[in-house]
Amino acid sequence: MSVLVVPVIDLDPWFEGTPEQRRAVADQVDEACRTIGFLQVRGHRIPDEVVDAMRDATSAFFALPPEEKQRWTPPSWDVNRGYAGAGSETLSYSLGEDGAQAPPDVFEAFNIGPDEVDLSDPAVVAERDRFFVPNIWPDRPASLRPALVAYFDEARRVAHLLTEVFAAALGLPEGFFRAYQRHATDTLRVNNYERRPGDPPFREGQMRMGAHTDYGIVTVLYADPVPSLQIVAPDGTWQDVIPEEGALLVNLGDLTAQWTNDRWRSTLHRVVPPPAGVDGSAQRRSVAFFHDGDWDGLVECLPTCTDEQHPPRYPPVLAGDHLMAKLGGSRGLQPSVAAHTTGGRLPAG
Repeated sequence: MSVLVVPVIDLDPWFEGTPEQRRAVADQVDEACRTIGFLQVRGHRIPDEVVDAMRDATSAFFALPPEEKQRWTPPSWDVNRGYAGAGSETLSYSLGEDGAQAPPDVFEAFNIGPDEVDLSDPAVVAERDRFFVPNIWPDRPASLRPALVAYFDEARRVAHLLTEVFAAALGLPEGFFRAYQRHATDTLRVNNYERRPGDPPFREGQMRMGAHTDYGIVTVLYADPVPSLQIVAPDGTWQDVIPEEGALLVNLGDLTAQWTNDRWRSTLHRVVPPPAGVDGSAQRRSVAFFHDGDWDGLVECLPTCTDEQHPPRYPPVLAGDHLMAKLGGSRGLQPSVAAHTTGGRLPAG
């Protein structure tokens, strides 16, 4: 499997550059989003100590005994918080596929949303039992909560910054996406892919994480720089993506593909097992910040992405309805009813 070269974009000029330099950043983002749907960013300004604390705390949590971690499992699949044990999800369902033929994915995860929410906002209060349910915090390690909250805040800042760049790249008014970020249903998911000596072998067709597109506006991903993540490249083949040291991976979700009328790609990706013949333990960690926008935000084709030759391809949709339809696939273990967004994104052959 070859390694796909994913563009690396420096965000420093967006912070401090001239209008021409900011325009160049927007143009680079537009090119990457048109052709690959993935990019890497440097100059994101997340402090190293925040990343290190997040890594240390999550490693300590995943090292706990399985029966202890299971205590922090949410009460139902639509509560997107807490611990998800290995084999509890099958991402292929989110594509509308019948996962009965697909083995469950081999990863464990821990999810949080914003630790503080604005209870003066009626839209937050209306969804306090679903999109804005309180986080589920384990008893230990004590460092987990402060470390993840600090990283959540930094990743959210980067996601908001990227939407400012998106507005410029798409020819939209400055701050266009802010109207969709007043009470966004953001989620931070820490994934642990670990094989320990004595674990059973992977079943035929089994993935660490099955093929899927992301659901919302944009995903900001920290990942260990080891092979495992694969995406469908522009030629339709699966290719490896390995992040550069210090860079964050960024990819688009289905809502952005719908907004842009598929001008920008919501790219299919998966996490594959270690190569055959690798003995002993094998681990990969990733931390995905999903910026999904306001649950009551209406997503419809942008005026800069449609004309007589390119009519809107998707009907308007509420962001929250789309998110729950997708989660009902992967976590509810039933074929998603929001699978139309994968049109044209499946691998060749």
